[in-house]
Amino acid sequence: MTKSISKITAGILAGAILIASTGCSDMSRKDKNTAIGAGVGGVAGAVLTNGSAAGTIGGAAVGGVIGNKTSK
Repeated sequence: MTKSISKITAGILAGAILIASTGCSDMSRKDKNTAIGAGVGGVAGAVLTNGSAAGTIGGAAVGGVIGNKTSK
């Protein structure tokens, strides 16, 4: 039951990220990569820690930093 809830949560987060990223047309490439990295990191953190809030926040933080640093 817990794994299915975390998969649903991950799917909802991924969908929200896709919808939100379409409204970011005036953002710089670096800002977009940061936002995408944070979203992907948050989903990965949630999945890996079975929906733990700390894992989700930590994943989002790490993903945001990686997304930010991959931009020139």
